[in-house]
Amino acid sequence: MTPDTGHPSPFYLTNAKELLDEPGEWYHDILEHKLYYMPRQGETMQEAIVPAIETLVEFIGTAEHPVRDITMKGITFSHTTWMRPSEKGHVPLQAGMFLTEAYKLRPQIDRPNNHKLDNQGWLGRADAAVELRYTEHVNFEGCRFDHLGGSGLDYVMGCRGGKTTSCTFTDIAMNGYVCGSFSPEGLETHLPYQPVDFREVCTGQTVEQSEFYDVTNEDWGCVAIAAGYVSGMTIAHNTIHDISYTGISLGWGWNRDLVCMKDNKVHANLIYDYAQHMYDCAGIYTLGNQPGTVISENVVRDIASPSYVHDPNHWFYLYTDEGSSNITLRDNWTPSEKFLQNANGPGNFWENNGPQVSDDIKRKAGVQQD
Repeated sequence: MTPDTGHPSPFYLTNAKELLDEPGEWYHDILEHKLYYMPRQGETMQEAIVPAIETLVEFIGTAEHPVRDITMKGITFSHTTWMRPSEKGHVPLQAGMFLTEAYKLRPQIDRPNNHKLDNQGWLGRADAAVELRYTEHVNFEGCRFDHLGGSGLDYVMGCRGGKTTSCTFTDIAMNGYVCGSFSPEGLETHLPYQPVDFREVCTGQTVEQSEFYDVTNEDWGCVAIAAGYVSGMTIAHNTIHDISYTGISLGWGWNRDLVCMKDNKVHANLIYDYAQHMYDCAGIYTLGNQPGTVISENVVRDIASPSYVHDPNHWFYLYTDEGSSNITLRDNWTPSEKFLQNANGPGNFWENNGPQVSDDIKRKAGVQQD
């Protein structure tokens, strides 16, 4: 018998024909190769779009010869699929990064300068509609990312610069915007990532004045903006709402050792109606040692209250998680000081966060209209 911990884990059933009882639901009969769908009011069945492509656009350069100076403007990227879960299953760790191998450690491993380690894992990454590798100043302006079976836009590795401005991300199964490494495939995910060739690291990206909503709607542990091992990144004046878990996740590694992350900026974002399905989350969440990183003048409010979360009290507005070090959090407005500092390293600075922050800061958060 499983012991009663007081925090039962939720689960749900899917793809059973007898559960098809509300408009918008569908059932796939795998053996008969038939798809059943109950249309919503006003929908007709004259046309159906069945995505078959996982990635629509790729920019692939090299460290010596990056793809340079391209701006995609006013383009809609829609209707992708992601088949790996159907073919190989899907066991996510966090932010949609899936486990390729993992196990518990008994006894735990001692880690100098860090907490003991009780598990190990190696990761893969979901496909995205648009992927970039080794680019310089490839930008997206006024674009739309919607109806996507993987993630939306992904600066995977080796990218320099690149602005994502005035874009919309919605109806996306996984993460909306992704940037930087989340541990290379051969590196155990709790080990520090400090590549010999710094050109691997995504540096100087900006995502601003963009809206994210109804993303993370299949893998509930995904986030609107997922930034891993990044340097000099700016996340500013975005509006994020109606998502399953955390709004902005910055950093990776569960490790306080010095790595390649530094000088990141999370400024004046508006995040609300988050955690629609999962807790152990925050509006803004960090991991790892990030000297020079500043989180300032953001507004985080209105967390959702699903009835089935694992621990109904384990949610936060701001959350510096394991290894978070050398980060400044200043002038962020939240309804209360419900924050968590879990197994942090040194050098974090908290100043004037909570309901006392000025109304002027509240007004300026999120997408700003001209």
